[in-house]
Amino acid sequence: MMKCLRDRFGKSADKELINFVNSIDVDREMILEDIWGNEVHVLMLAKCKIIRREDAAKILKALRDLRSDFLSGEFSLSSELEDVHMNIENYVMKKVGREVAGRMHTARSRNDQVVLDIKLKLRNEILQIFNLLLRFEDVLLERAINSSNIVMPGYTHLQHAQPITLGLWFSAYATMLLRDMERLNSLYDRININPLGSCALAGTSFEIDREYTTRLLGFDSISENSLDSVASRDFIIETMSCLSILMSNLSRLAEDIILYSTSEFKFLEIPDEFATGSSVMPQKKNPDFAELIRARTGFVYGALFQILTVMKGIPIGYNRDLQEDRVMLWSSIRVVKNSLKILCKVIKRVEFNEERMLNLLHENFSTATELANYLVREKGINFRDAYSIVGEIVRKLSSKGSTFESKKLEEILREKGISAENIDDIISPEKCVLRSRSYGGTSPREVKKIVNRTKKKVSRFKRISEERRMRIENAMKLTRSEINRVMKSA
Repeated sequence: MMKCLRDRFGKSADKELINFVNSIDVDREMILEDIWGNEVHVLMLAKCKIIRREDAAKILKALRDLRSDFLSGEFSLSSELEDVHMNIENYVMKKVGREVAGRMHTARSRNDQVVLDIKLKLRNEILQIFNLLLRFEDVLLERAINSSNIVMPGYTHLQHAQPITLGLWFSAYATMLLRDMERLNSLYDRININPLGSCALAGTSFEIDREYTTRLLGFDSISENSLDSVASRDFIIETMSCLSILMSNLSRLAEDIILYSTSEFKFLEIPDEFATGSSVMPQKKNPDFAELIRARTGFVYGALFQILTVMKGIPIGYNRDLQEDRVMLWSSIRVVKNSLKILCKVIKRVEFNEERMLNLLHENFSTATELANYLVREKGINFRDAYSIVGEIVRKLSSKGSTFESKKLEEILREKGISAENIDDIISPEKCVLRSRSYGGTSPREVKKIVNRTKKKVSRFKRISEERRMRIENAMKLTRSEINRVMKSA
């Protein structure tokens, strides 16, 4: 087939050139999408009477055979044929001959064909990631509800800050991932636009029907500008940006798991089935999966910068630079899906050490802010003075190796002319979280509200995901129905 594309040249392509420019490795991901796109394009050509119905039927039969051969492992791509498009055209040509197969590419270019394949593949991948996030959200929200009364240290600068509930910690990650879903939801709308019919860059003089192909391929709309359709990959840049932010959130969760599982923290125990050992230290229980999520986040970041760098200097129109658009795209998607799958399983099963977390809260002045709030609320002291008073108390107690105790606090406050009532309740981490009832706060009551609000949004996304899945499924059914109709009437 490479020879068929060299009529302009006086010599055959050098083998080094063939090996250098072929895109077989990344095109393997899009074989089924290319077959579907070919079927719909041929149906459209027949509908518009650009090719004869009899020829369309022969091509469609060959494409049906190709799909069967591919699914049974009997079809593979040849690097000598450069890409998935020419491999498929070559297969059809062997089946039905050049005279018929040669009509398949009428009113089309590989430029719009490859964008079509990428979008068909990518929207399905986005839906898969979306559904993995939905599943993970369910797990996080269930854990949040079930741990809304469990108290743990909250950190700033990795120093003890204030008591929070474990439910707030779980729901914080659920809230982060909800934003990832919002980004992917919006992204899907910009991906699901039909580029087919843009041809090389200028559209075509054939009377084609782009609305028909849009319907058969399950797209929401038609691309507005033929030049932009083939020349732009901002939808891939946006995909990589969304995936990078998502991996950043997953990496932070992985880091928490690593820290909290250390002997110094002892907040959680990684399930045995998700831990790895050492070749020499028999006591080790390593969180390798979490460390790899951290590392592979950098891989996804790199993919984003790669496509940004590829695009930054390309003049408008198709350029072969764009072949690199999916070299790391498919790999990054695999990283994201695998990271979501394993984190979902770990979070579902991980156990937390409630006693350890509570003991640490009592040892490290975690309720100092609430003590200052008490002085403001009950004693009428302005907050800055209350802050200074509590800071001085912490300094005195810590210099003696002590922490908050009601009797010591009452003595120090009396020395400052401040009476103290119910001081035990004020410095109790358990009581402290109960009082944090502001919107979005850490109290069990507020955590349950956070969970309920998030569940409503998740339910909406579940409906959207199912609607999109059904739209694609119905488009495939419609394509098969149209193929059967053409083949019966030919």
